[in-house]
Amino acid sequence: MDPIMLARLQFAVTTIFHFFFVPLSIGLALLIAIMETMYVVKGKEEYKRMAKFWGKLFLINFAVGVVTGILQEFQFGMNWSDYSRFVGDVFGAPLAVEALFAFFMESTFIGLWIFGWDRLSKRVHLLCIWLVAIGTTVSAFWILAANSFMQHPVGFEINNGRAEMNDFFALITNGQLLVEFPHTVLGAFATGAFLITGISAYKLLRKQDVKFFKKSFQIAVIIGLISSFGTALFGHQQAQYLVKTQPMKMAASEALWGKSGDPAPWTVYAHIDSDSGKNNFEIQIPYLLSFLSYSSFDGEVKGINELQAEYEQTYGPGNYIPPVRTTFWSFRIMVAAGSLMIVLGLWGIYLMKRKKLESPNKWYYRLMLWSISLPFIANTAGWVMTEFGRQPWTVFGLMQTKDSISPSVTSGQILFSVISFTTIYAALGAVMVYLFVKVIKKGPFAEDSHDEHSADPFGKEGYHVS
Repeated sequence: MDPIMLARLQFAVTTIFHFFFVPLSIGLALLIAIMETMYVVKGKEEYKRMAKFWGKLFLINFAVGVVTGILQEFQFGMNWSDYSRFVGDVFGAPLAVEALFAFFMESTFIGLWIFGWDRLSKRVHLLCIWLVAIGTTVSAFWILAANSFMQHPVGFEINNGRAEMNDFFALITNGQLLVEFPHTVLGAFATGAFLITGISAYKLLRKQDVKFFKKSFQIAVIIGLISSFGTALFGHQQAQYLVKTQPMKMAASEALWGKSGDPAPWTVYAHIDSDSGKNNFEIQIPYLLSFLSYSSFDGEVKGINELQAEYEQTYGPGNYIPPVRTTFWSFRIMVAAGSLMIVLGLWGIYLMKRKKLESPNKWYYRLMLWSISLPFIANTAGWVMTEFGRQPWTVFGLMQTKDSISPSVTSGQILFSVISFTTIYAALGAVMVYLFVKVIKKGPFAEDSHDEHSADPFGKEGYHVS
């Protein structure tokens, strides 16, 4: 019943659950904007129908995401008040901009997009969904600006025992942000794309609305493949940045305990003994970690024990080693999921080029249905690695997690809120899945059937037919 562990558990649960919806909203908004652009440019109704159908899933996801996001910010004042007091002047600024500008823009133009199909011109209506897509991406930028400060604090000064911002430009040009933002946003694009390809594959497998879902699949698989490649590229750059700014996180993600390696091997598998500070068994590829870290087969990567000694000299006595097993395996889960996304995307492009999407591809379609989970797994594992690997710091080099918790909140209170929030989140998740399944089962032509039955409810002559 340690209050610190309970508060961390609650933050982990709410953050991971909320982050199921954020990348999906970002990705779906882009795909819908592309589909509606094709409708405006080509004038084909099928693209309009696509934007409307996938737009229903986007709106459901967006609504649930808003609810889960509210609790995120409440936690800072509820469980992490000392953290809020110390860095609130810096950390709160990008969050405020996100709420007042980006989220306001998203919400406003979502409303115009929903109700403007028959009221706005095609181009104005198209502009609305693009502004929604831009708004979701800009929203991510400000959230990640706040997170990047926690990873690599810049643009501040310590005044009266508190961190105060003195350079807003430094905050939004933080090197961590410049590699973290494209990596996260491209991963979000892939999330939306793989949801569409997975659902389309399911419908193609059942031979339902084949033309519609074949076209949806083609658009989404292209975006999914490009986004997956881009995510991997910027993930590589982010790893290289970690070597400079958070070498302990890099060492933990490789379970590199001993002295500096130059050249350093990349560990494929390790049986990690954190208590003894060593690996009992490991499979390594020589030189590869140096190459991943410096794009060269020469380069020093410092080990955990060496960095622990350096940190004790810099920050004072203490344990600065993060949970190594969690950091190590979450990194590999992320990489494995991302690699599978690239392979499946390439396979889909191959089938599309060979005009074989309509031919029986049962195994591929089944794989694509299950691949809906891959970007969610990659996103979650990536964030686990990012946040666990920073421990014991809340703000790296400035404030530790043990010093960030609210001093007046008891273990019982936190436990109650953990149970309450988890129950609410489970209910929200169940509702969202139910609504998704309902919309998917009805299909893209449900509105046509509804219109046929409800267009003239009073009969041809305008009289009620009993």
